[in-house]
Amino acid sequence: MAPANTRLYQGEQADLTDERRLTTEKFAQLFDTYYHRVYKYICYRINNHYAAEDICSHVFEVVISKYETFSPEKSNFEVWLFAIARNAVTDYFRSLKHRSYFSLNAIVNMVLPRPTPEELVIRDDKNKALFTALAKLSDKERHIIAMKYAAGLKNSEIAELLGVSGSNIGVVLHRSLKKLQKDLKVEEADPE
Repeated sequence: MAPANTRLYQGEQADLTDERRLTTEKFAQLFDTYYHRVYKYICYRINNHYAAEDICSHVFEVVISKYETFSPEKSNFEVWLFAIARNAVTDYFRSLKHRSYFSLNAIVNMVLPRPTPEELVIRDDKNKALFTALAKLSDKERHIIAMKYAAGLKNSEIAELLGVSGSNIGVVLHRSLKKLQKDLKVEEADPE
């Protein structure tokens, strides 16, 4: 009797291992689904397209090498993936050994068609005001804004990543956006 149970248990173990194995097809599907969002998040945080491509590649290399450790019982795949991306961005900043701010230029350039020279001047003025306002926010606030608007994560997913409540994320986002709005109105009223 015991040998039969052992074989059954070993068969179940093999099935679990097969489910956790990352096939080429499964990776291609994950890559196609998440690459753009991960890239946008990284680009939003570091403001460097070339470095963002390298970091994004590194993130998906980690996904390949660590996929078997992913546990759907602990969190969903998106949260796990963006935790890897967040850690890769943190490592990037550590390697630079200086503080850097993220930029919205990368996002704007990807979305909008080629602007006229007049539009460029107006946008640069607005971006400068936005960058100034963003620089006044804390790292946590900038990080949450990047996860929400560049990566497109839900408040609950951001909360799970940061280990706080979803309502806390909502409050931080609301207050951060109010600060940005207030700073941008002051900048509009007083352009120096």
